[in-house]
Formats: sequence, structure tokens, C-alpha cells
Amino acid sequence: MTGLFITFEGPDGAGKTTQVEAFSRTLRQKGYDVLVTREPGGTPISDKIRALLLDPAHTEMAHATEVLLYAASRAQHVQQTVIPALKRGKIVICDRFVDASIAYQGYGLELPLETVVEINRFATAGLVPDRTYLLDIPVSRGRVRLGQRDGLDRIEQKGEHYHTRVRNGFLEIARQQPERVRLIDADRSIDEVHEEIVADFLAWQSANPIRRKGEIG
Repeated sequence: MTGLFITFEGPDGAGKTTQVEAFSRTLRQKGYDVLVTREPGGTPISDKIRALLLDPAHTEMAHATEVLLYAASRAQHVQQTVIPALKRGKIVICDRFVDASIAYQGYGLELPLETVVEINRFATAGLVPDRTYLLDIPVSRGRVRLGQRDGLDRIEQKGEHYHTRVRNGFLEIARQQPERVRLIDADRSIDEVHEEIVADFLAWQSANPIRRKGEIG
């Protein structure tokens, strides 16, 4: 049996982590075998790379370095965590995946999209999520939510123009791939967002039996 790969994406402050936790809890209550993971991270090696990427002290990090470090973390994560779990028939729920690199490094850093896509195609061996929940929120609202946290990481500290490009990148991904990406209005209560995600997943799963992964882009 082959599992399902579900990812959550969105601009900073959209509430992804909260929704991942709620969604995984609901699926477990319904009897599904679930593995929750995140990016960057998900393995000991990937977590070490995460610390480098998000450390606010590393303001000198070159754009190319950022792209390659995210891809390196992802390559280890896919091979060590994601693919083995899918082969065991689990539903793998991941907080961020390749769409994040396209939005943050491609659109946010204004790097060539085809370069970011190709690097990540190699890093993931072409693995693509079965379903992606893109939690969308206006940048101004996301910044307000971030302001309630203790300490922002290197990416979160970037300016509003950068984060606007990131959000626009996510919206373009959703526009181009509506069969995979479900756009969710995240500027609502936690319960409202959660209920929409669960309802969509159950409807989508009933209409889409397990299928093989496609190609990125």
C-alpha cells in the first residue's frame, strides 16, 4: 500500500503549524496512520541545516547558499523520513515542502524559477504532494500575528516587500496547479479553517484513490 503525502504552505503568520496539529489530530481520531513532519527539518541532519538557515545572525547568507541549503535539508528529509513512511502506507503531513522554496527563494528572492525548480526536483527525486493546503493571509495580518511571537527567525525578519512577493508567489502556484493546491482563507478562526480543510480532505480522498506522484512544476 502506498501512503498519501499532504503538505501545508502559506505566508508567515498564516497559522500552518496550528492547522497541521489540528488536522493530524483529527485524522488520528478517525483511525488514520499519520506521520507529521516539517521543513526545513525532519531528520537530525536536516534540523542542523534548519538552525543555519533560520539563525538571525546569518544576515550575510548568499541567495544561492539559501537555495542549496534548503534543498540539501529536503533531500535528506525525503530519503530518510518521507519516502519510507509513504512506503509503509502512512499519511505524511508536512509543514512546508518544495512550494515554499519556489515562493520564498524564487519569488521572494527573485531568483530564476526554473533554477529553483530543477534544484528541488533533483533533491526530492521528483516527489510531489498528493494534496497541498495553501493557507492565505494578507501580509499585514500575518505581520501582526508574527509580532505576537517571542523572537523572529532570519526569514521572518525580512521586510514587507519581500513577504508580499512570497505571498504572490504562493497565489501563483495555486493558480497554476488547482488540481493539487487547495487555497484556504486563513484570516478566520482556527476552527473555521480546520473544518474546511478536513471537509476538503475527506471529499478529495473519496474522489481520488491512491495515485502515483507526478513531476514538479
